[in-house]
Amino acid sequence: MRILLVEDERDLAASLRAGLEAEGYAVDVAHDGREGWNLARLYRYQLFILDLMLPGLNGFRLCGHLREAGITAPVLVLTAKDGEYDEAEALDTGADDYLTKPFSYVVLLARLRALLRRRPGPAGTPLRVGDLVIDQVTRRCRRGTTDIALTAKQFAVLVTLARRPGEVVTKTEIIEEVWDMAFDGDINIIEVYVSALRRRIDLPFGLHSIETVRGAGYRLVDARA
Repeated sequence: MRILLVEDERDLAASLRAGLEAEGYAVDVAHDGREGWNLARLYRYQLFILDLMLPGLNGFRLCGHLREAGITAPVLVLTAKDGEYDEAEALDTGADDYLTKPFSYVVLLARLRALLRRRPGPAGTPLRVGDLVIDQVTRRCRRGTTDIALTAKQFAVLVTLARRPGEVVTKTEIIEEVWDMAFDGDINIIEVYVSALRRRIDLPFGLHSIETVRGAGYRLVDARA
């Protein structure tokens, strides 16, 4: 899941990014509102975390621009402005939740999970491909009644495939969904993760659900023996 964090306090932004990436999220960071708005138009994000007191374009206006552009991903406002009128304005502008600084990181993660659960559609609903079930909120995967342990990146790659069952997903599309915009590695790293996924979700069950489509990408299908 890809998040855009718009926060002008660089140390806080770096800390949040590190923590969220450890939880398995891909996180892009912008330090002013205009940069955040440009990124929001370039990439597809599943969630936004916005400060209000931003240079260039404040968080109120940025949130308004997102909603006016038809971007419906949840917005969590994270700010030092703790007045009730500021909170009301943020919510009226289109924000889904409001958390004041200083804040508990544990609470922040819980708020993010709650937003994803409440969101209608794929992000809040377990993905099912045959007997393979992937819950994006709890980050749990199982085949039938058997839980499958996955690393954060393995889980993210699997989610990207499971969102489009039966369709070919290219390596580039997986990179764009799972890694942030700073990725400059070898795109063939995807082959390593797909191989690891096959060892976790297929091999122990004697099944084949991740197909390689030569020259195109990968496809997740209902498992076959």
